This record gives sequence, structure tokens and C-alpha cells, in this order.
Amino acid sequence: MKNETKLFTIKIVHTLIWVFFNFVIFYMLYAVIVNKLDKWLWIGYGLFFLEGLTLVVFKFFCPLTIIARKYSNSTKDNFDIFIPNWLAKYNKLIYTSILVLIIILTIYQLLK
Repeated sequence: MKNETKLFTIKIVHTLIWVFFNFVIFYMLYAVIVNKLDKWLWIGYGLFFLEGLTLVVFKFFCPLTIIARKYSNSTKDNFDIFIPNWLAKYNKLIYTSILVLIIILTIYQLLK
């Protein structure tokens, strides 16, 4: 398989995982806003805990980014995923901020 094909495959997989986590985080946000603290919210927390642990283990890089680096010399933030460059650049900041909001709202809902 050519390097371009390998990189394209990684980009597809990476994008699908990113889309999945978007569904998860926005469900979590919805759940805490409407006070629906169900099993899916807690499963979402578990998934984000595993993602965070993975990022810590790989020094805050996605393992797919590390693999994709073997097939590209691009300096763009989105070289390994099909999202806009600005979003790839600020992805961790944006989604960490949303997750912090979800945690705060979860605590609020639990205490009220």
C-alpha cells in the first residue's frame, strides 16, 4: 500500500473517531442541561477518561497522529484528519473546555 493510501486511511479512521466523540460530548452536554444523568452520560465520562489516559500515555498526541506522521511531512495541524486546520489546532482546547462545562453542570445537577 502506498504512503498516500495509508495516510488517507488514517485520516478517514481519525475523522470517524472524532465524529463519534462529537456525538458523545454533545450528548453529555445535552444530558446535563436537561438533567438526564443516565448511564449514557457515565459511559461518556468513561470514554473521555480513556481518551485522556491515552493522550497522557502518548504525551498529549493522538496515537493516530503519531502513526500518520510516518506518512507525511506536512506541518499543518489537520494533516491527519479531515477537519479544518483551525479546528485541528484548537481541538483539545475547545473540547476540554466543553468537558469542563459538562463536569460543572453534572456537579450542579447532582447537588440540586
